[in-house]
Amino acid sequence: MSKPYNTVRTTPEASDMTSTHSLETAQLSQPPSPLSISSSASTFTTTSTTAIMTPSSENIFTIISSDSAPPQIPHNAAHPVPRLGIIGDLTKPLETNKFYANFFLSTQTQPVWTHPYSLQWSHGTGNAGSWGISISHIDRNQLSFGPGSPAQFFINPIGIQSMILSAAELGASTTLTTDTLQAFSANAHLSPSGGASPLITFPLVQGMGFVTGVYNGATPLIQSSVFFRSVGSPIMVGSTCKYQVTLEDGKSWLIYVTPDGNYNAAGFKLTNNTSVVGPAGFNGIIQIAKNPAGASGESIYDQAAGSYATTATISAYTQPNGSNTTGTYTLSWTKQGTRPLLMFALPHHVQSFDGATAAAKTNITLQTTTKGMATAILANQMTMVEPNLPVGMGFAPWTPTQGTVRIMSAGTIQAINNAATIELAQNMSSQTNLNSMYFSGKGLAKFAFIVYTVHDIANNPTLAASGLAALKTEFNRFVQNQQQNPLVYDDNWKGVVSSAGYTNSGADFGNTYYNDHHFHYGYFVYTAAVIGYLDPTWLGQGTNKAWVQMLVKDYANSWPGDYFPFSRSFDWYHGHSWAKGLYESGDGKDEESSSEDTFASYAIKMWGHVIQDANMEARGNLMLAIQARSLPAYFLMASSNTNQPPQFIGNKVTGILFENKADHA
Repeated sequence: MSKPYNTVRTTPEASDMTSTHSLETAQLSQPPSPLSISSSASTFTTTSTTAIMTPSSENIFTIISSDSAPPQIPHNAAHPVPRLGIIGDLTKPLETNKFYANFFLSTQTQPVWTHPYSLQWSHGTGNAGSWGISISHIDRNQLSFGPGSPAQFFINPIGIQSMILSAAELGASTTLTTDTLQAFSANAHLSPSGGASPLITFPLVQGMGFVTGVYNGATPLIQSSVFFRSVGSPIMVGSTCKYQVTLEDGKSWLIYVTPDGNYNAAGFKLTNNTSVVGPAGFNGIIQIAKNPAGASGESIYDQAAGSYATTATISAYTQPNGSNTTGTYTLSWTKQGTRPLLMFALPHHVQSFDGATAAAKTNITLQTTTKGMATAILANQMTMVEPNLPVGMGFAPWTPTQGTVRIMSAGTIQAINNAATIELAQNMSSQTNLNSMYFSGKGLAKFAFIVYTVHDIANNPTLAASGLAALKTEFNRFVQNQQQNPLVYDDNWKGVVSSAGYTNSGADFGNTYYNDHHFHYGYFVYTAAVIGYLDPTWLGQGTNKAWVQMLVKDYANSWPGDYFPFSRSFDWYHGHSWAKGLYESGDGKDEESSSEDTFASYAIKMWGHVIQDANMEARGNLMLAIQARSLPAYFLMASSNTNQPPQFIGNKVTGILFENKADHA
């Protein structure tokens, strides 16, 4: 379980799961044609998943449904984690698993990672004793490594306050608030006291090229706990004033000052080796960037200074491409300012850029903490193309090279029937009626996989029918919310959580605190997809479909609605999910089980197909394709991997990947 702040829950990997499977090792394919089977146990008819449904040609991010939880799910407005310092419209769902969460959790003093920079509320610490937001960038030669060869872990140092954006008016009564909490961005505000208007607003956007402070009638205070070695004379770049800075560690930084009105170029003064003070009552923006590329890099920063991203949106579409299906997705940024926008892309982005985005690359690259080298682009959007979506993957065994593998030898079929007869005779309830959504879901998914295999691979309708009847009974316990720890709809953060954590924060791996929802609920969604495939009438009975749709929206909502946030778990910038929810963390968000991450995406794909939601199925296909690119880049390390340190890649898998470290554990 992800716990405060450097401990995480240990999730059993797919290799530990009985009768379950991971995308990395046993991808699946389209089921066979419809087959009517009957027995004394039950009668059911399978749906066909061979028909091709057409997703939207414009944008596959369409609304799933606009309803809340079914009526059997009670509401609770007393979540144990307060919404600390969050302002604005609190009636809307709040993102719980995104990069900026440390700014509204517990002490509010742990870093947030926008990549390649991290930001941290200084809170009076460091050589500068600042109350502003500190900026850190770590080069690879600053890493620390654990014991062994390969190293057990690597970690980036935190608390290095290279540059700080603050104001002379800030002090011990300073408050940090946040608003506009979206999937790719948020705003952080520093006010001199509780209830006072913010003096500085920081737009936080993943991949932002500058760290930008928007000043509102404050006295700017630019500080460094690494100490200023030199601060150059002001240089005008249009209406923006530039200062070239060298710190005592030898690193080069740039300061850009863009005022709202007239500007006195001599208004900023170096007062000591930790502080540069600006004019009182300043309105405008101050931007900070690290420049590793000398004069050529500086000229690129000059082009973009004065503009900054405020929010981002994602769109995507799929289209046939010969025998393959291509998925194209675009991150579009809203910006302030008239100059080109400078943003950073991660390695898996660069690898899949379309032509226009590739042409926007610059020669500025900065090391990220755990995602390799980030590349700066001058663009208002970036578009990535996945040329081969796994559209042929269904329930049956499948590989990218062989496709569907459905024909088995007589001996194999007999072995399947022999094993399934024993396994389906087990007490299904004792393996699924547990005090954990995670382990209950795994049990249900195991039996669903067995029932499917018996039905479609081993062609044993009688055994499949009896197993399906038992599986429906066990699944219905959860639909009716009669499990040991029922679910509740959380009116504070807006999501569906286990009731167990209201008295024990660590219960069920932190589910109540929004840990691991894609792991937990993905198993239920997959199970429902199998049931709905084998018996389509089940989808129309009671609240079966609505209950499953609720889980889908909780961890993989396709649109920011009134009851669930957009894409709680999957991070469309990083290309994978984050498991950690509402726990403050000194190393940021983390994920351990990449196999269960892909299984959760696979569940979305298959549920979308079974309910004939072509856009949901397409999103699942796109997520799987992106994960097939991002996981080898960051989690699953071949000897040729250049994104992770060479001292570490011999582990082959990262173990637990945080935003700030990796621990093979």
